[in-house]
Amino acid sequence: MIGYATIGVADMTRAKTFYGALFEGKAKVVMDQGRIAFLSSGRGQPMLAMCEPYDGNAPNPGNGTMIAFTCADKAEVDAMYARALALDAPDEGAPGQRIPDRFYGAYVRDPDGNKLCFFVFG
Repeated sequence: MIGYATIGVADMTRAKTFYGALFEGKAKVVMDQGRIAFLSSGRGQPMLAMCEPYDGNAPNPGNGTMIAFTCADKAEVDAMYARALALDAPDEGAPGQRIPDRFYGAYVRDPDGNKLCFFVFG
């Protein structure tokens, strides 16, 4: 259903470095047009677009806006969270069972303040 989601960033080099390292071995930049770059795990798969705002104003994370990334299992949620923290991502919620036996997730913010979730159902 989702082709891509776009997040505003202030520094494309910093954003590509952060997301490239965060998703190393899982996804990579598949299209780079200077002020916008798309990260994906493969052709036909959903993409994350990092973009310097077209209007030239500063990027602002949305209140209540979050991008959630699926993981294979709880160990991968834990690993992605740890990797994000190692990349200096601010902590927004340690890995844990959010809905008993249904949803396990962890939360961080990227260098521009965009909220990210790593999760698995179960």
